Amino acid sequence: MRELRHIVVEGPIGVGKTTLARRLAESLGADLMLERADENPFLERFYQDPRGAAFPTQLYFLMQRAEQMRALRQSDLFQPRWVADFLFDKDRVFAELNLDEQELSLYDKVYRELALEAPTPDLVIYLQAPVDVLLRRIAQRGLPYEQGISADYLNRLCEAYIQLFYHYDRSPLLIVNCREINLVDSDRDYEMLLDRVRSIGSGRHYFNPAPLGL
Repeated sequence: MRELRHIVVEGPIGVGKTTLARRLAESLGADLMLERADENPFLERFYQDPRGAAFPTQLYFLMQRAEQMRALRQSDLFQPRWVADFLFDKDRVFAELNLDEQELSLYDKVYRELALEAPTPDLVIYLQAPVDVLLRRIAQRGLPYEQGISADYLNRLCEAYIQLFYHYDRSPLLIVNCREINLVDSDRDYEMLLDRVRSIGSGRHYFNPAPLGL
């Protein structure tokens, strides 16, 4: 197995990235870094009033992730292994999706002032699923502030992720089709993915297994 010290799991809301990150951290004996979305005091307001609350929501996430990146760089002195459920590059994806032109300009100024340097992951796992699957999983997990998320917003978010990873080349990338598999509840599906992660090389890879019985 190639040494994977820094693994990132990414994908749109409801795709299962946090649960997968937890499982991978446990399997690989790694530290876990989560984006802690539930700590953002503006998030619930954002889902109720996206236009009015977008900027403070995004700014809070930017400051929170900057703090996590600094902590990660300090911990690198001891060379731990860690798994995260967010890629720092995704902060800009949400900023472009949710902020108007003036807000985005101010966001960029704050970003530059922070002088952020996110470490490059050894592997990024990008989870994909259709919007109907995402909506179903969001409903199943039952977080109150997520229940107002619209199909239109998820469509735009999924397209933004596609664009991000179409151009992404800083790390080996594993693109996982989650339409027919369940990495949260199925041990079979998870073990297949784990085997693939352990054998991954450089470049871009795809994981699209047939569902059980096919």
